[in-house]
Amino acid sequence: MQRRTWDALRKSLNGLINKVNVANLSNILPELFQENLVRARGLIARAIMKAQLASPGFTHIYAALVAVLNTKMPENGELLVKRVVYRFRRAFKRGDKVVAIALVRFIAHLVNQQVVHELLALEVLTLLLANPTDDSVEVAVNFTKECGQILAELCPEGLRAIFERFRGILHEGEIDKRVQYTIEGLFAIRKGGFADYPAVHEQLDLVESGDQITHETTLEEKIDCEDKLDVFRFDPDYSKNEQMWAAIKKEILGESDSDSDSSSGSEDDDDEDDNEEAEQPPATDNNVAIQDYTEQDLVNLRRTIYLTIMSSITHEDQERTYLRYYGLLSERFCLIKREYQDAFDDCFAEQYSLIHRLETNKLRNVAKLFAHLLFTDALPWTVFEYIRLNEEETTSSSRIFIKILCQELSEHLGMKMLKERFLDEIMQPTFAGLFPKDNPRNTRFAINFFTSIGLGGLTTDLREYLKNAPKLIMEQAKAAEDSSNSDSSSDSDSSASVVLCRKVSGVYGRHEEDFCSPGSDSVFVTRDISRRLACSYPGARAMNAGGCDMSNASSASNPLVTNSLMTTHR
Repeated sequence: MQRRTWDALRKSLNGLINKVNVANLSNILPELFQENLVRARGLIARAIMKAQLASPGFTHIYAALVAVLNTKMPENGELLVKRVVYRFRRAFKRGDKVVAIALVRFIAHLVNQQVVHELLALEVLTLLLANPTDDSVEVAVNFTKECGQILAELCPEGLRAIFERFRGILHEGEIDKRVQYTIEGLFAIRKGGFADYPAVHEQLDLVESGDQITHETTLEEKIDCEDKLDVFRFDPDYSKNEQMWAAIKKEILGESDSDSDSSSGSEDDDDEDDNEEAEQPPATDNNVAIQDYTEQDLVNLRRTIYLTIMSSITHEDQERTYLRYYGLLSERFCLIKREYQDAFDDCFAEQYSLIHRLETNKLRNVAKLFAHLLFTDALPWTVFEYIRLNEEETTSSSRIFIKILCQELSEHLGMKMLKERFLDEIMQPTFAGLFPKDNPRNTRFAINFFTSIGLGGLTTDLREYLKNAPKLIMEQAKAAEDSSNSDSSSDSDSSASVVLCRKVSGVYGRHEEDFCSPGSDSVFVTRDISRRLACSYPGARAMNAGGCDMSNASSASNPLVTNSLMTTHR
């Protein structure tokens, strides 16, 4: 039985498609939706393509039919678009001019009906004109005539680029004279606004712009034509699927239970409502939850975003020929909504942590993008808290990133304003990693880094801090000594000595274990350490400029050594 139903379905669809024309299109469509178009996805696509190849003059009618079908059954429209693109690609490779011209015409009218994205038309033209021959240029001219009006409306810059290519082919003069005349005729048609080649005829404009579903199929993507749908296959859930199609058909055609209502015309309105509710099949029984694990929606979103960015002439418009100004576009996003600022903030942290994975050119582009967002204040400067400029926590890639970032900021803001930004008292915790003061070694590294990239003017504060660092450390040591003397307990004395030991070790860059006895709270100060401390005392250096000897540096000349450091272990 299923096989007989399948054969009847195929014959019915072929008959309906073959007799369609402008006059009866509105009558054919309801009859078409009476058939099970879910089961016949492959059959209807095959029937339409076969009829179009046999009668290219009716292409605009078949495209209008597909447009209406696509609004109700977008899966059917997408399958047909994929098959048309696949067959055109194959015909072009084989050099089959007749089939290629017919399919190109079908693509043009599908673009006119907005069944497929207009970028497919630009891809087709680019392919045809990449290596121009007499045949390919002639096909491109005919294709441009068919969809030139819609391209002029939706992507004028793309169409302008195509006509520049046509002009270049004319100037090269390597094609036949007859084809050159067709190109000149195309320029005349364009000058007239494609008046003789309207995108959609008034009688075939059957779909509202809000109901159009546009598929973004491209020439480069891998296409599955699903040829298995053209062959009969036994359906174990045949009755269930037929019931599902009955519910879908009722929703598409808007059928009501008028027959049952007319037979019980004496019933009141409440009874009619109850009957209608009882007769409606439960939606939950027939609906099948489908989870897409292929992430196709995400891929389509990325493609849409990419095509939108690449097809804008400036950051303020939505034209489709854009190639630059990513910074301006990102700035506009950040200024539109706070969520975009947070997203770019997260991107900064992620890109900086993974910056070693990028090539130098890509690294430079990323740095310039974020620099643009910073000097335009589209992105808050708190992103600098992710940067810690020292020898241990940076790589060559991250240092290049910081270099380009700071140089771009200096170029656009000026050294004076940039320095004021970095010296802002409120923002000092944010810039603590970029201008470190936690360790003299890190401070010296930052100074050398900014000096080497030509931004030494930013390090004035760091240089002053590094110059006064020994004095500050000695003052801290003296304060620690005073606190230890004021405390009468031995534990407090021992603790103060340990603190002092650490401070002294910081001055000479030696490790703590050089000065402190392991496992003890007291401090061992060796003769060598005392000598170096005495040499560090200004009075001792003045007395012996050529070299400092501990014998000359008495405890009287260095009371700090006598009073604070000569702690012995009991």
